Amino acid sequence: MALSMFLARGRLCTLSSRPKFLKTICASKILGHSTSAKMSLKFKNAKRIEGLDSNVWIEFTKLAADPSVVNLGQGLPDISPPVYVKEELSKIAAIDSLNQYTRGFGHPSLVKALSCLYEKFYQNQINPNKEILVTVGAYGSLFNAIQGLIDEGDEVIVIVPFYDCYEPMVRMAGAIPIFIPLRSKPLDGKKWSSSDWTLDPQELASKFNSKTKAIILNTPHNPLGKVYTKEELQVIADLCIKYDTLCISDEVYEWLVYTGNKHFKIATFPGMWERTITIGSAGKTFSVTGWKLGWSIGPKHLIKHLQTVQQNTVYTCATPLQEALAQALWIDIKRMDDPECYFNSLPKELEVKRNRMVHLLESVGLKPIVPDGGYFIIADVSLLDTDLSDMKNSNEPYDYKFVKWMTKNKKLSAIPVSAFCNAETKLQFEKFVRFCFIKKDSTLDAAEEIIKAWSRQKF
Repeated sequence: MALSMFLARGRLCTLSSRPKFLKTICASKILGHSTSAKMSLKFKNAKRIEGLDSNVWIEFTKLAADPSVVNLGQGLPDISPPVYVKEELSKIAAIDSLNQYTRGFGHPSLVKALSCLYEKFYQNQINPNKEILVTVGAYGSLFNAIQGLIDEGDEVIVIVPFYDCYEPMVRMAGAIPIFIPLRSKPLDGKKWSSSDWTLDPQELASKFNSKTKAIILNTPHNPLGKVYTKEELQVIADLCIKYDTLCISDEVYEWLVYTGNKHFKIATFPGMWERTITIGSAGKTFSVTGWKLGWSIGPKHLIKHLQTVQQNTVYTCATPLQEALAQALWIDIKRMDDPECYFNSLPKELEVKRNRMVHLLESVGLKPIVPDGGYFIIADVSLLDTDLSDMKNSNEPYDYKFVKWMTKNKKLSAIPVSAFCNAETKLQFEKFVRFCFIKKDSTLDAAEEIIKAWSRQKF
C-alpha cells in the first residue's frame, strides 16, 4: 500500500506541481552530479605522468598469455634457475627471523657479498653499507638514480634504441631526454652483428652541453645485444669528464657476453667512479626475474641520494630473497674460475641457443642482427611481406601490427622494436622485432616448427 501511494505521488508530481520533498530530492541529485563532476577534475592525473600511460609489456604480455602461444616476447626465462639458488630460498624460508624486515638499503649479508664480488673488477674496496643499494629490481635502481640525481629542466642523453622505461622515468623527473641513435655500418655482404651498430663520436659530442646532467648507458645492450668496446666507452667517459656529467650505467646483462667479446665497466675508467651509478640485476644474473632484486653501486656521495628516494618509497626489499641471493652469490664467488660457475656456464648455454636462433631466422630468408651479449635477437621482418591490412589500428607502427598479427595467426609472440625508440626514430626501427632465446629447447623447438611451416606456406 505504501509503495503504491509513493508511486502514485511520483506520477502526480510529474503531471502537476511537485511536492516540496521531491523537489529537494531532485535538487540534491542534480547537485550531487554537479559536485561529482567538479570533484573529478581533482582526480585528473598528475602532470608528471601525462602521456606515459601506454606500456609495451602490459599490452603484449597480455596477448602472449594464451597457453597456445609460443612466447619469445618478454625476457622471461623458462629455463630452470640453478638448483642451489632455489634450495637456498627453500632453507631460508624456514628461518623465522629472515621473514621479517631487514636493513632498508640492503640486507647485510647481501651487500657484503656484492661488495666482495665487485671488488674483483673495480680493484678498490667497495663499502657495502655506503656504496651499494639493494633495490626492487633494476627498475628500482633506475628510478632511484633518476629521482635522486636529476632535476627539472636537466638534460639526459638517451641512446636509441633504449630500454623503454628510460624515457618516461626521465620525463617524470621533469627532465628533458636528448636522443642519439646507434647507426649501422654498411654490411658488405657479411653477417649483421650488434657490433655494426655504433655511435658517431662527433654526433655524440654535439649532444653534451652545460645543461647535460647525465647519460644513460646500457651495455650489454637491450634490444640490440651490443657490447660496447673499451674504445667506445672511453669516448663516452671523456665527454662525461669534460662536461662534468653523471653516467647511469645499466649493466644487467653483464655476465651474458659471447665468444670474442668482453664486458667493460665504465666506472672502472679513470675519473669515472666518482660520477657513475652501475646497475645490476639478480633476475638476469641467476635467471630469477620474479625475485625483482637489483642493486646500484657507486660512490657514497651519489648513493646517499638514491637511499633517500628508497627510504621514502619502497623502504626495503624482501628479506628471504636477499638472503638467498647472498648465499647463491657466495657459492659462485668461490668458484669464479670454474666452468661450473653460473656466471660462466649460462653464457655458454645461451650462445648455443643464440646460434640456433640465428640459423633459424636465416633459413627463412631473414637477416638477424647477431647479438654479442644479452639474450635477445632482432630481425627485419619486412622481408616476409606480410599482409597486415586486416589489423584494426592502422596508425600503429608496422612492427606493432606485425607482432599482433603473428601472435594471433601464427601463435608466436615477440616484441616490437619501435617500443624502444622515441617518436622521431620509430620509423628507423619499425621493421624490426625482438625475439627472446633464453628458453628451453622444447620452447625453441615449437618456435622453429611455427617459423618453418610459415616459411613453406609463404615461399
